[in-house]
Order: sequence, then structure tokens, then C-alpha cells
Amino acid sequence: MNYLIVPGFGDSDAGHWQSRWAAANADFHRVEQDQWDLALCSEWCGKLEAAVAASGADTVLVAHSLGCLLVAAWAAQTKLSIRGALLVAVPDPQGEQFPADAHGFDDFPTSALPFPSLVISSSNDPYATAAFSERTAASWGSCYKMLGACGHINTASGFGDWPAGLA
Repeated sequence: MNYLIVPGFGDSDAGHWQSRWAAANADFHRVEQDQWDLALCSEWCGKLEAAVAASGADTVLVAHSLGCLLVAAWAAQTKLSIRGALLVAVPDPQGEQFPADAHGFDDFPTSALPFPSLVISSSNDPYATAAFSERTAASWGSCYKMLGACGHINTASGFGDWPAGLA
């Protein structure tokens, strides 16, 4: 099985669980974007499409934040298939904290994803309310797990290696 790390806006720093998982596991590869601080949905979808095509159908996407909305946008337009997706800390594009330099994500797909998925959220994520996260998981047909008060489930929230997520 192959794993594609799908970071969000600004990429994931070296201490982020996504980066740590990629560094520690040969089967984990990052989907690279040309511009991490200017997110254009159509361009980012093209990079994800190429990465999935190279990785094959036996792939699990491991997305964080804006990467989750990217996965939904990609899934709505691709003919490729994957094994599943882990979608952590889905941001609300209508939220006050949503990056101004992220374009084309505000009308994200709300239909069921064509693969198994798990949405993981936090009750105090500054980028999305718990209600938004639960509603999004339901519309995507995803399993849903609320971790409690864990911030944005990133380095600043103290997630480091995050062995429970890897499991």
C-alpha cells in the first residue's frame, strides 16, 4: 500500500505529524505543490491527480486542513480510484480564519466521496466548528471521530509523531 501526504496551506513543517510520518516510512510520499502560500484549487488538483496516477489504486491519501478540501475537489473530478483517505482538521472555507490566498475551495463538493474515508476533528479548531466538521463528514459519507479540544491537530497543538493517527 502507498500513502500520499496531502498537506494544507503553507505545507506541513518538519515537526508536523505528516512530515514525521513521511520521514519515518518509505511508503509515505508528499504531494508537492508549486506554491504552498498561494493555493489555487485547479492547480493543486492537477498535482494531486499526477501523484495518484503515479502511486496507483492501492493508495491512501493522508490529508490535513486545506488538503482535505483538495481531496474532495479532486475526488469530484477524477476517474482514478484509491483505497481511502484520512482527512484531518477540515477547514471551513466560510470561516474567518480561512486563508485569503486559497482560491477555488469555497464551493467544495458536499457529495459522498467515492472511497472510504475518516474525518478527524477537534472541538476547538480555529479553522472549523465541530458542527461544520460533523456535517461535512456526513455529507462526504465519511466515518467521523472527534478528538476533543485539540486545536488544529498540528505541530502547534502538540501532535508531533501522533502515533494514534498513524495507527
